[in-house]
Amino acid sequence: MYTQALNSAPDGDKTTLEDATLAARFQERVDAEERIEPNDWMPQAYRKTLVRQISQHAHSEIVGMLPEGNWITRAPSLRRKAALLAKVQDECGHGLYLYAAAETLGTSREELVEQLLTEKAKYSSIFNYPTLTWADMGAIGWLVDGAAIMNQIPLCRCSYGPYARAMIRVCKEESFHQRQGYEIMLTLARGTAAQKDMAQDALNRWWWPCLMMFGPPDTESQHSDQSTRWKIKRFSNDELRQKFIDATVPQAHFLGLTLPDPALRFDDATGHWHHGPIDWAEFKRVVAGNGPCNRERLAARRKAHDDGAWVREAAIAYAEKQRQNAIAAQ
Repeated sequence: MYTQALNSAPDGDKTTLEDATLAARFQERVDAEERIEPNDWMPQAYRKTLVRQISQHAHSEIVGMLPEGNWITRAPSLRRKAALLAKVQDECGHGLYLYAAAETLGTSREELVEQLLTEKAKYSSIFNYPTLTWADMGAIGWLVDGAAIMNQIPLCRCSYGPYARAMIRVCKEESFHQRQGYEIMLTLARGTAAQKDMAQDALNRWWWPCLMMFGPPDTESQHSDQSTRWKIKRFSNDELRQKFIDATVPQAHFLGLTLPDPALRFDDATGHWHHGPIDWAEFKRVVAGNGPCNRERLAARRKAHDDGAWVREAAIAYAEKQRQNAIAAQ
């Protein structure tokens, strides 16, 4: 029936019918929990959505090295320095896994990096806030990486295979980072009065930006519905935010710290913690490039990119020399 209709249709309509059939088959595979691989047919909108999401994720891992890298030389002990070095290295690795996953969709890493440096691509708003004290290293590990894990564990079941597989290792390492950050906060909270005050101050500054990490409320999210149908996303922004709050509030209570939300309350009927209003105007300002450290972060990335030009040039020259040697040996 489909072949007969296709053969009798004008050329333009044949293309439309064929695309519609492929799209329907694609959605059937997604609904059946089959993994989509790079050589499989996929709608252009699916490809575009993945490139946008994966590249923003990769950019966030790379830019996310900067707030913590700032504290490597100032860590309070050799043990803390070694752990922070390892964490920053992990974040770099996460960025590389994700850039590689995005490349399988036909967009080069050079193009993705250029989009970041020219501000055509975004990264997580959370990395545009300053790290003022050592306690911020604990707050980032506990809260920022905790929020990242809440976002990323469902991505291990993403419909696109390379992205899902990259997330398995990323989530394992992020879980270690979260425990490391919580241990820093616990040490400070059980230390001197000044150390506990430092931990409380860090919590006060990072709590609301972490809630914003999950993105705008579902009523304002532009991409969630389609991403959910394609099983790129498994939970909505508000659902993930609620899961994070429910998991984190008891941890703060155990630390003996106070969450900076006077409206926070537990609802016995729903079993959830309800939070006060989030300042979405602040979120929009930061995403638009007007956060406390937006310009500083991008300036640091541009400088690192320029300073590393000779490494890229040397690698290309070496690869070309190897290619010529291989040809000559034939």
